[in-house]
Amino acid sequence: MAALAWLLIPLIAAVGAGLWGSWANRTRKTRGDGPELDGYARFREAMEKSPPGARGA
Repeated sequence: MAALAWLLIPLIAAVGAGLWGSWANRTRKTRGDGPELDGYARFREAMEKSPPGARGA
């Protein structure tokens, strides 16, 4: 019976490693770059506008 217990330990470890590997390799949903790129576009537009009282340099 003790030999069976020693054989179950690696089996349980292998099953646990397989489950962890499946979980670690899952596909994650990402937000994408949409909000960041929109904010950057607004920033660039604001920087390109000249102030009302400024003259061309």
